[in-house]
Amino acid sequence: MFKKVTKSLAVLSAVSAFFVSCAFAEPIVIKFSHVVALDTPKGQAAEFFKKRGEELTQGKVKIEVYANSSLYKDKEEMEALQLGAVQMLAPSLAKFGPLGAKEFEVFDLPFIFNDYNDLHKVTKGPAGQMLLAKLEPMGIKGLAYWDNGFKSFSANTPIKTPDDLKAKKLRIQSSKVLEEQMRALKAIPQTMAFSEVYQALQTGVVDGTENPVSNFYTQKMNEVQKYMTITDHGYLGYAVIVNKKFWEELPADVRGQLETAMKEATDFANKIAKDKNDQDLEAVKATGKTTVTVLTPAERAVWRKALIPVHEKMASRIGKDTMDAVYQAVGFTK
Repeated sequence: MFKKVTKSLAVLSAVSAFFVSCAFAEPIVIKFSHVVALDTPKGQAAEFFKKRGEELTQGKVKIEVYANSSLYKDKEEMEALQLGAVQMLAPSLAKFGPLGAKEFEVFDLPFIFNDYNDLHKVTKGPAGQMLLAKLEPMGIKGLAYWDNGFKSFSANTPIKTPDDLKAKKLRIQSSKVLEEQMRALKAIPQTMAFSEVYQALQTGVVDGTENPVSNFYTQKMNEVQKYMTITDHGYLGYAVIVNKKFWEELPADVRGQLETAMKEATDFANKIAKDKNDQDLEAVKATGKTTVTVLTPAERAVWRKALIPVHEKMASRIGKDTMDAVYQAVGFTK
C-alpha cells in the first residue's frame, strides 16, 4: 500500500512539475499595433522586428503585429499603450503633441530638413534622444526613430503654386504646426484618422492631403486623387515606443535581445524608406490615374518662402530650445 501511494505521489509530482514548466515556458507576448499597410516601410520594418525578435529570444517572446488599424485606430492606440492593453506602437511623430510633448512638432515644421542626411543628424543625435526622454514621465519608453519619407500634396485639381491650394479642405494629422502650415497656404485643415482618409477623399469630405508617396500609393489614394505634386515640404516619420513599465520589467537578457532586434529593424526601416517611396512614385505614375508634377528648384523655392513663416509662429509652442537644437544640428538657415 505504501509503495502504491509513494508511486502515485511521484506520478502526481511529475505531472505537476510538467505543468509548472509549461506555465513558465509560455512566451512573453508583445502586441505591436500600427495604422499603415504591410507593404509600407513601417509595415515591413514591423515584420522584420517580429522575425528578428522571435529569433534572438529563441521563442521566449512572441510578437503579434497588427497592421492597418486592425487593433487600434490613431486616436485610440496611445491610450491603449499607456494602459498596457498593447505593448508597442510606432506612431507618427505628430501624435506626441496632443499627448503633451509639443516639442515633437518640430518634425512637422515645413522645409526644416533638406534630405535624409539632415534628418538623421537629429534622429541619431542628442536632439533626438532629448525628445524621446520627454516621453518617460508619461509611462512611455522611446526605442527608435523609423523613417517614412517626405510629404507631397495631392488634390483633384492641378497643384503648381501655393495659391492652388487656397480654400481646399486638406486632411492633416492632429498637429498645431500642420494646422498653421495649411493656414499659411490659405487652405482649410481637416484633422482626421489615417484609416478614414481614403473614404473622405472618395466622398469629397476633404479635397486633398499631404503624404509620403508610399502612404499615398499603398492606401490607393491614387484612385481618388487626380493630381500629386512632389513638394517634399515636410517629413513624416515614426517613433517606436513601448509601455515603459512592461519594458523595464522584462528579464535583462530578453530586453537586450529585443534591443538588438530593434537596432537591426531600424537600420532596415531607414534603408528601405527612400527606395520604397521612389518605387511607389513610379507605380503611381504607371497607373495613369494621377498626374504627377515634379517642381523645379525655383518653383519649390516659392513654396518654401510661403511656408517658412510657420517656424516663427510655432516657436512658442514647440519651444525655442528644441528648435535651436534642431537648427544647429542641421545647419538650418531661413
